[in-house]
Amino acid sequence: MSSFTFVHAADLHLDSPLLGLAGKSSDYAARVEAASREAFDNLIKLAIDGQCRFMLLAGDIFDGDLRNFQTGLYFIEGMRRLGAAGINVYMVLGNHDSENRFAEKLSLTDNVHVFPKAKPATHLIEDLGVAIHGQSFPRPDVSEDLARGYPPALSGAFNIGVLHTACAGSEGHHARYAPCTPEQLANHGYDYWALGHVHAHAILSEYPHIVYPGNLQGRHPRETGPKGAVLVTVDEGRLAGLEHRALDVVRWATLRVDASGVEEERDLLDLIRTELAACLVDAGGRPVALRLSIVGTSPLHARMILGRSRFRDDIETLLATLSHDIWLEKLKLETQPPAATEAIDPTVAGRLDRELVRLSKDKALDAVLESRLVEIRAKLPAGAHADAFIEQMRAEMPERAATLARSLVSEADHAPD
Repeated sequence: MSSFTFVHAADLHLDSPLLGLAGKSSDYAARVEAASREAFDNLIKLAIDGQCRFMLLAGDIFDGDLRNFQTGLYFIEGMRRLGAAGINVYMVLGNHDSENRFAEKLSLTDNVHVFPKAKPATHLIEDLGVAIHGQSFPRPDVSEDLARGYPPALSGAFNIGVLHTACAGSEGHHARYAPCTPEQLANHGYDYWALGHVHAHAILSEYPHIVYPGNLQGRHPRETGPKGAVLVTVDEGRLAGLEHRALDVVRWATLRVDASGVEEERDLLDLIRTELAACLVDAGGRPVALRLSIVGTSPLHARMILGRSRFRDDIETLLATLSHDIWLEKLKLETQPPAATEAIDPTVAGRLDRELVRLSKDKALDAVLESRLVEIRAKLPAGAHADAFIEQMRAEMPERAATLARSLVSEADHAPD
């Protein structure tokens, strides 16, 4: 056996639509959507510059509803560039690829090997002594354990399994497709499991290595932190190095700032500026989509709640003074008023605020909300994006209703006589 390097990536979701983002900022939505292609270009460059012998793609290259055939052509062009550099690609189709109406119609270049849907298959790279095993999803909703049908390890070879799966303990919010367990995979006899489906980078086991590279580009606020692929080095039949390389173009970040004890808004803005510094360093110069939460028990609570729009404008102004490209995706005010203040606040605004909090938690409101959501859902097309939209509305509507009521009272309070 010789020494060689390969790259393992998954969940490219090229040109994936971004739920709700266009309604908040069409400019940023366009930038993030374009970022999936730029991250893909970074992946191709990594493989070529790193002189990789091959690339593994563990599913969900495309999104479930590929809206533009040009997306497929863009992928083919990337594969052609790899072929020109002598790099073969071994890929499985994931749940999104299997429901995609264009994926199977693409004429891929000769260096791309797609594993079949009917049963697992093996590709042998003889000069490297590598055996790569895999199976594509035969349909979007695979509930059976595909890994159990993978062939035994080939003796004397470095064995790799390429699998799109929700491995037990790592599923998170992802659907439990092709379920398996880390123990099961570790006992299968392979040297490396190249997994896909879960969008967070994770190493579930070492020797044998069971690895999720995560997706290439974060698409929404749950997908924070560096996103990219894994560069793997093998020396004389043993894994000698594994490095996660950040390839994302836009970075999503969540920041929680504790406003406890802060009495002046200018001091709170200074605190936000200070705590944002670490996020900006981590982003490495990339544009940042920021979800900011203000928490803690603060004397500023009522002022921020009643003047939410003005406070957001102040934060936007703060971000504009920084040298980094930052977009405030969402501001969440999760503070609490000091107990003493709440007890002695006899004003109309104080009593109203407490009543709004009580109503937002009322079970009767939940029933009304659910009935309205059922009506809305019946008018939407079937699909995961519609389900996600309903979940987002379910989570945000009580807070939005309370915020609207507060803002109306605030406007009435400041209206001229």
